[in-house]
Amino acid sequence: MAKYILKRIIQSIPLLLLITIISFLIINLAPGDPAAMFINPEKMTKVDIETIRHNLGLDKPLHIRYILWLKNMLKGDLGISFFKNRPVMEILIEALPNTIVLSLAATLLSVIIAIPAGIISALKRNTGWDYAFSTISFVGVSIPSFWFALMLLLVFGAKLGWLPIGGMRTNYEEFVLADRLRHLILPTIVLGFGNMAADMRYMRSAMLEVIRQDYIKTARSKGLAEKVVIFKHALRNALLPLITLFGFMIPGLIGGAAITESIFAWPGIGRIVVEANFTRDYPIIMGELVFTAVLVVLGSLIADVLYAIADPRIKYD
Repeated sequence: MAKYILKRIIQSIPLLLLITIISFLIINLAPGDPAAMFINPEKMTKVDIETIRHNLGLDKPLHIRYILWLKNMLKGDLGISFFKNRPVMEILIEALPNTIVLSLAATLLSVIIAIPAGIISALKRNTGWDYAFSTISFVGVSIPSFWFALMLLLVFGAKLGWLPIGGMRTNYEEFVLADRLRHLILPTIVLGFGNMAADMRYMRSAMLEVIRQDYIKTARSKGLAEKVVIFKHALRNALLPLITLFGFMIPGLIGGAAITESIFAWPGIGRIVVEANFTRDYPIIMGELVFTAVLVVLGSLIADVLYAIADPRIKYD
């Protein structure tokens, strides 16, 4: 397994390099100039623009800028934010724990609800339970996350006043667990609902496929209790497709948190990147893209490892 992991990491290096090249080109060739964000365009002269571009390092040829960025990135230096005037690595590391907390909470919510619901839906196919869970699943997949977030804010925040409508805490001087949890509820529901709906469908389909297998019929014919048949023999194999998806859920949650964090004013990486896009803060955008690309590679690797653990028949050389 260690040899396989090392091989996968080495193979991912050219992929990550290609991602950085494409991302750097797209960002820097997009319309707009970061220099124009510093001064009122009506009062800006050509000399002013050139001075700002020189100070930001934007006056160098594109390929030179990429090589310089790549060299610094390999040293762990993602550059200095144009507008925050702080190291990008410092900004992302500062916001990362907040995004991790939100993503883990959303993942936990999704798994806790999706797996039991998918199992019940499969075992009680074409019954009221199946139709109810299927309806919830279709709604979760179809509903826009930004609209769902705004509706929750309107109902539970503005109208009923049960939950805070934004931020991570009420008191910025003290850590109060109950207060943090109250702020976490709404963004967790929004971020986890879509994944929960998709996972529920995958779990149902996988369980339906597994319970038709001959070894399940054999287990039942031996007189094993239905709980043993389902949870010991069927569930482990039914989880395999979900494990594969889990590896790609990790970067998906980080990237998908951008809308949720922006709406709920959650101080995470997603919100920072949204703000950076509006201000054309190239170093932050590139730093987040590299971070997400690494997460995709790691997520795929984690999925492979979990797949091998769940299914002993799979051997990685």
